[in-house]
Amino acid sequence: MANLNVKELTAELKKGSLSRIYYIFGADTAGVSDITRKIIKAAVGDNEEFALTKLDGKRLDMSQLEELIGQFNMMSEYNCILINDYNCEKPREDMRGKKAEDINKNLLAVLKNIPDQTVVIFNVTGFEVKVQMDYKTRKNVIKDKNKKLADFADKNGIVCEMPIKTAQELSRIITNMAASRGGAISLNNAQSLAELCLCDELVIKSELDKLCAYANGREITADMIKELVSQRTDMTVYNLAKAVASFNAKAAFEAIDEMNITKDNRTLVFHAIFSTFTDMYRAACARKSGISIDKAAADFGYYGRTFIMKNAFNYSSRMSVEMLRKCIIILRDTAVKMNSTACEPRYEIEQAVTRMLKVKQ
Repeated sequence: MANLNVKELTAELKKGSLSRIYYIFGADTAGVSDITRKIIKAAVGDNEEFALTKLDGKRLDMSQLEELIGQFNMMSEYNCILINDYNCEKPREDMRGKKAEDINKNLLAVLKNIPDQTVVIFNVTGFEVKVQMDYKTRKNVIKDKNKKLADFADKNGIVCEMPIKTAQELSRIITNMAASRGGAISLNNAQSLAELCLCDELVIKSELDKLCAYANGREITADMIKELVSQRTDMTVYNLAKAVASFNAKAAFEAIDEMNITKDNRTLVFHAIFSTFTDMYRAACARKSGISIDKAAADFGYYGRTFIMKNAFNYSSRMSVEMLRKCIIILRDTAVKMNSTACEPRYEIEQAVTRMLKVKQ
């Protein structure tokens, strides 16, 4: 029936218009959960206990689903079924002796018989559905096996993607959240908070609760944010990248100290470092080709995260494309060593940073 954005879908729900099937996904998992609750509310009202069935997509029983779909509910106009995290790439936790294509085919066969009194909601909050921008329609297109399920929902119901909100969009939400807690924050400081939390709404809410409690009715200032907001590993990596770009060894190793690298978190930390330098490499290539920050963010798929490309443009301004390419090669070789030998992760990252600091233009 339709591929709608969140505003369009919300408007449809307010009008009382319900479809038999929904597919809700996107990088904004908090948004996915929020719009899912709105669909459920529109379908069953306050009768969730009697009219809503929640199923785990990783353990979906097709026979059970078929039976549930055909049921009538005496307590509500609609029989609502929520299926969380069904992944067409790997429909079962244990795929031994099974083919994803066969399981997906069985699912679509069951979904063809959804009666008018049933609403089936698929939502994704636990894995990434891979998308790519279609420049003709200016919309994201799913690029993995989940496209079959989404296409079915698009044809027979509604598909809605929830991309990460931009820092500017979140700044308005943050000011309203602060006001509801009896506090206040300017739009500029709200946007700074959003960027510091990498537009993660769950992190923003946690940090804002802390800031409002500290401010105790006063306006939240930039100094309060600087003093109280926990620095994400990603932001510390930005400091590391900036130090390498400036050939500032002292600042680089101070950033490594702040990361507190251990064997337990080494994968997360190294991924953040590699991703940041990849961002800078893309930014340097874009700058060399005369491409703007906004266009580069769109071309490389930084949907709702233009500020990351903006940071990459700033941090890479002192480094050539060739220099950044050498840094990425150093990180690649470090990744191979870390994944194939029993090495000390902090030592290897320090060695990689030392080699990057010696790279010349």
